[in-house]
Amino acid sequence: MAGDLILDEPNPDALFDLARHQLKACDVLVGHVEVPHTARGIETHFDVPAPASDPAHLAALQRAGFHVATLAANHIADAGPNGVEDTIAELRRLGLATTGAGMNLTEARQPAIVERQGLRLGFLSYNCVGPRESWAGRDRAGCAYVHVLTHYELDHASPGGPPTVYTFAEPDTLEAMAADIEALRQKVDVLMVALHKGLGHTPATVGMYERQVAKAAIDAGADVVVGHHAHILQGMEVYKDRPIFHGLGNCAIATKALNVDGNSSPERRAWAERRRKLFGFEPDPEYTTYPFHPEAKNAILAYCEVDRSGVRTAGYRPCFVNRHSQPEVVGNDERGQAVARYVQDVSARAGLNAAFEWTGDRVQFYRRRNL
Repeated sequence: MAGDLILDEPNPDALFDLARHQLKACDVLVGHVEVPHTARGIETHFDVPAPASDPAHLAALQRAGFHVATLAANHIADAGPNGVEDTIAELRRLGLATTGAGMNLTEARQPAIVERQGLRLGFLSYNCVGPRESWAGRDRAGCAYVHVLTHYELDHASPGGPPTVYTFAEPDTLEAMAADIEALRQKVDVLMVALHKGLGHTPATVGMYERQVAKAAIDAGADVVVGHHAHILQGMEVYKDRPIFHGLGNCAIATKALNVDGNSSPERRAWAERRRKLFGFEPDPEYTTYPFHPEAKNAILAYCEVDRSGVRTAGYRPCFVNRHSQPEVVGNDERGQAVARYVQDVSARAGLNAAFEWTGDRVQFYRRRNL
């Protein structure tokens, strides 16, 4: 299981060169395609500027070994309906199953189902971060979603001071997600739910709604929940003997959309300044196509070993992102141990219950109780 993927690079295959062996060894490999891929869309971003990528770049995912693409995210509609349609069509032409986006909400809520070695694996994908314009509707292309509400409460006698922030899922869309999971549960042996969620570029932070929605997915029948969107690794926990990866971080991302120069649009320059104020970091100038938080150089490839009863074990392979935006899989060496310490630290700081142990070159945090 891989995190966010943006292939805005003339040679996108190169992004996977240092992880290709491990990726292709997976029986089923799933990743999150972050932006639309189209040559006929229009740039209509509603949040962070994220122009569409060349549809031909998606073939790099096929060659790297991906089988499933989750699509529910804040950027999927940034190139309009054509961007949604072309992204899905090209991925499916390449043989990848997709879930989370469609030409209407009914299509966006449809699962991806893959069969391997006699097992049926089901996948669902939901956007929990908005904006509203990304959401699919009865006659509108976009993504499946859970609407998250934000409430600010001043808990001390200082008007104008910093409030306490409460976030929680709107009941109707949370129940719709649960209904999708319950329906899919009857058709598959193993069920994964992918949630586009989290506070971007902010270490060791798992919002109130994130745990609520992830646990609701497991209550409805999910075997494993994975998160992405924050572009930085987040912690892990076990709930009802089921693993939750709250943030897979970045897998392979090469983008210049977040960098600014003299030719940048006013919107892009404004976002760069707003990002600096919101998140308090400057991208490493040597990472010209990876303009993320310095701690986002820590990365993982998550894994689940499954059988007909669900997930047997879960954990990750540590990775380190180099200045060419390539995730390099590292083992139980100095770099791998640094990534493992980081994951353990952000899990503990977020108040999560995962306990980690090395098993060869992998780090395990979940093992089914009856094994």
